[in-house]
Amino acid sequence: MMKKKLHIVKIGGNVINDPIKLKQFLMAFKALEGLKILIHGGGAKATQWGKKLSLNIQMIEGRRVTDDQMIDVVTMVYAGLLNKKIVAALQSENCDALGLSGVDANLILSEKRPLQGGIDYGWVGDPLFVNTARISSFIDLGLVPVLAPITHEGQGNLLNTNADTIANVVATAMVKKYEVHLIYAFELPGVMKDVQKPDSLIHRIDHAYYTELKSKGLVSQGMIPKLDNAFQALAQGVTQVCIIRFDKVNSLTQGHEYTSII
Repeated sequence: MMKKKLHIVKIGGNVINDPIKLKQFLMAFKALEGLKILIHGGGAKATQWGKKLSLNIQMIEGRRVTDDQMIDVVTMVYAGLLNKKIVAALQSENCDALGLSGVDANLILSEKRPLQGGIDYGWVGDPLFVNTARISSFIDLGLVPVLAPITHEGQGNLLNTNADTIANVVATAMVKKYEVHLIYAFELPGVMKDVQKPDSLIHRIDHAYYTELKSKGLVSQGMIPKLDNAFQALAQGVTQVCIIRFDKVNSLTQGHEYTSII
C-alpha cells in the first residue's frame, strides 16, 4: 500500500521572534498541501528572557546549556508563550492546529544528557522514544500537531531538547507509516558559503562536503545541529531533507532555491 506523504517542518526561533516573518511563514505553512507537523524552536526569545532575568546564557555548538533556572525559562517560552502564539495564529487562518510538547500524551521520552567531554549540559534531553501511534491519531483527526521542544524522562523532570533533533527523531519515527519529507526553515535560502553573499547558496550538500566545510569553519554554529540531524534523518529512511527560506516552505516543487541534503 502506498504511504501517504507527510511534511515535517521545523521553524527557527529567529523567525518566530519577528511578527512579520512569522506571519509570512505561517501563511506558507498553511498553503503546504497534505498532512503536516510543525516543530518550532524559540532560542532567540529564550535568550531574551534569560538576559532580562540576568541569567547566564551558555551555548556550545548551537546547543544550550540548561541549568535549574533556565529550564523554567525555556519551558515557559517554548511550551507556553511561543507554542500558543503559533497555534492561535494558525487557528486564525482556519488551520486546525494542536499545540503540544514532548511531555503531553507522552509523545517524546528522553534521557537526561550525561557529561560529554567534561561538559554538563544540565537539564537537556536526548530523545529515546517517539509515540508515533499517538501523533498519527492526532493527524487522523484532521489536526496539525505543533510541537514545542520540551520533553521529559519519565521521572517528572522537564528536559530542554534541541528542536532540530526533535524534527529528526519525529521524522525518522514516522517513516514506518508515512513518506516523510523533512524541511528545516529559517531566515536564509539554505546553507550558504558566505551569509553576506546571497549568491553563495549551496544547492546540494553531501556528508563529505559538509565535513570539509565544517573543518574550514565555514558552517555557522546554529547550522551544525540542523545538518547533523539532516544527515541522520536521510540515513534512517526519510525521503527528502531540505533547508529553505521560511516563506518558501510550500514552494519546493516550484523551482525556488534551497539546499538539498543528499
